[in-house]
Amino acid sequence: MQIGIVGLGRMGAGMARRLAQAGMAVMCYDQAEQARAALAGTAHISCTENLAALCARLEGERLVLLMLPAGAAVEDTIRDLVPLLSAGDTIVDGGNSYYRDSMRRALELSQRGLRYIDAGVSGGIHGCEQGYCLMLGGTPKSIEIFEPVAKLLAPHAENGWLHCGPSGAGHFAKMVHNGIEYGMMQALAEGFSLLAARKDLDIDVARLAETWRHGSVVRSWLLDLSAGILEDNESLAGIAPVVADSGEGRWTALEAIELGVPAPVIMAALMNRFSSQGRSDYSRRLLAMMRAKFGGHPVQSG
Repeated sequence: MQIGIVGLGRMGAGMARRLAQAGMAVMCYDQAEQARAALAGTAHISCTENLAALCARLEGERLVLLMLPAGAAVEDTIRDLVPLLSAGDTIVDGGNSYYRDSMRRALELSQRGLRYIDAGVSGGIHGCEQGYCLMLGGTPKSIEIFEPVAKLLAPHAENGWLHCGPSGAGHFAKMVHNGIEYGMMQALAEGFSLLAARKDLDIDVARLAETWRHGSVVRSWLLDLSAGILEDNESLAGIAPVVADSGEGRWTALEAIELGVPAPVIMAALMNRFSSQGRSDYSRRLLAMMRAKFGGHPVQSG
């Protein structure tokens, strides 16, 4: 079996290597020559200079996996792929696309005889070695076609991948997954902040994090990562207190509002990220001035 992969960022390149290690023929394309060059000479991997060449080298019913940023990159690439593909071919969107966009794309492509799978992917930069968790949306037939690839990408052939439901279900599941991730990360960060604040108790925060990794209720991969971070730099010196948000947390919060389903932890974690980006500075300045006006409290300049 063979597959085409478009987008050779860390996830895309990692997937290409994992599939190639299993003996699958992988055709790759990325706009950046440097990204293509990084895979040059890897067994079972061939890189092409454009989409047309990639599609031409894939045989039979073609399977093309997109590992691109959500939004215009996915939209533009699908537009460019459509005239290069034939009825029965399958496009898999492995990025973090908005699930409503995925539902629309699936319908539009089906009208052209093309199959579409929305694949939520979790595993980060460690997925190449440990496997990726896959959340798939699409028709049973499209999933049947992709199943051999899913079994190779997942941590185990029978575990770590799931046909979640019809088109949109895979990216919806990944959206909620990332919302949960926001909350878990926020809780760990706040807890370790409390521990670090009690200097008088002389708690070795890094050693405590390592201790929690063994048998505690809060043990998790995020805790594993936190333990490693604190061991290397317990004071977190040199790290700016700014946390980006990539979109999935916002979509999850909006979905909670639309459905009327309470999600206060996820919402609070998202608001904290906004605050870290300086988006609460104006309101804080106004609060400081109100406090000064009604109570005569001093205002710090800055």
